[in-house]
Amino acid sequence: MKHNRDFTALIEKEGNGYVAMCPELDIASQGNTVEEAKSNLQEALELFFEHASPQEIEERLQSEFFITRLKVSVG
Repeated sequence: MKHNRDFTALIEKEGNGYVAMCPELDIASQGNTVEEAKSNLQEALELFFEHASPQEIEERLQSEFFITRLKVSVG
C-alpha cells in the first residue's frame, strides 16, 4: 500500500537553470525553472521508491540532518 511522506527539497540557481536536491536520500534533479526542478525531483524520488529495494532505501535514508542559518564575519 502506497502512502505519502514529506521530504526536503533544496533548490538553488546554477547557471541558467536550477538544481533541486533531497538531502534525506541524496537524490538530485534539475530544471529550467524552480517549479520544473521541484517537479523533476519529485519524479526522481518516486522512481527511486518504485525501483529501490527496501535495503537500499534503508541505507540511503538519512533521518537526521539539519538546515540552519549562520552569521559569519566577512571582509
